[in-house]
Amino acid sequence: MPTDFAELKRQLLQTDEDYRHLATEHHHLDEQLHDLAIRNYLSEPEQLHEVTLKKRKLQIKDQMENIVRRHSAGDHAHAAHG
Repeated sequence: MPTDFAELKRQLLQTDEDYRHLATEHHHLDEQLHDLAIRNYLSEPEQLHEVTLKKRKLQIKDQMENIVRRHSAGDHAHAAHG
């Protein structure tokens, strides 16, 4: 069982299409949140959008962590689903 989760995540970025897609979306959401965070003032719709982005980002992070756990447990048979 790998203990270096950073290395496992790097491997998953190269080998697991689902993980790579989630990581890309997570990064995109992070950029959007950063753009909102640097503003001095957010309108009410922008505040709502920020909350929605944060929730989605957490959902994606959970999905990514599930993939990491699955691979770290050695359950590679379910990695190739289709």
